[in-house]
Amino acid sequence: MTQYLEQIYNAVLEGNAADARAGVKAALAAGIPAEALLKDGLIAAMAEVGRLFEENEYFVPEMLVAARAMQSGLVLLKPHLAAGGVVSAGKAVVGTVKGDLHDIGKNLVAMMLEGAGFEVIDLGTDVTPDKFVRAVIEHKPQLIGMSALLTTTMPSMSSTIKALQEAGVRDHVKVMIGGAPVTDGFAKQIGADGYSPDASSAVRLAKALAAG
Repeated sequence: MTQYLEQIYNAVLEGNAADARAGVKAALAAGIPAEALLKDGLIAAMAEVGRLFEENEYFVPEMLVAARAMQSGLVLLKPHLAAGGVVSAGKAVVGTVKGDLHDIGKNLVAMMLEGAGFEVIDLGTDVTPDKFVRAVIEHKPQLIGMSALLTTTMPSMSSTIKALQEAGVRDHVKVMIGGAPVTDGFAKQIGADGYSPDASSAVRLAKALAAG
C-alpha cells in the first residue's frame, strides 16, 4: 500500500498528471480503498504543496501543475468515493464576480479546495449576484468563494452579499473573498466571513469556516 501512496503523493508534488493517474489506477486495481488514496495520497500531497507555497519554495505555477495532477487522480477516485459514501469536507460554490473575467486565481482555489476534500461547484467568471443566490438555493453549500482581480468589480462582492440577504439565505452560508485588490478590511466592510490572500490560506480559511 505504501508504495502506491508514495507514487501518488510524489506525482502530485512534482505536478506529474500521468503518474498520478497511473498510481491511482494501480492502487485501485490492487484493492486499496479510495478513501485512503484520497486522504493519504492526494489530500496529503496538496497539504504539502500548500506548505511549500507558504515557505516560498513553490510559487503559483508549481501550485497549478500540482493541483492539475491531483485533479487527474481525483477524477478516477470520484466514482469510488461516491459509491463508498465518503463524506466530503464540505461543499463550496466559487466564482469570479460580475464584470470580471479573470479566472487563474479562482481556478487554483477551486482545485486546492478539491484537493482538500471539498465538493466544489465552479460557476466560472462574470457571475452575477443572482447566479450566486440560485447556486446557494440549489446546491446548499457551506461556503461561497468570490474572486475579483479588478478594483472596479469589487463592489459586485458587496452586491452579492446583499442579494443573499434579500433572498433569505445569507445565514445559511459562509462567504469568503479574495483577489489581488481585495483586503481583510474590505471583507469586514462588506460583511464577508473571511478573506484570503492566496489559494493555500484559502483552504485553511474554508476548513475553519465549514467547521464553524
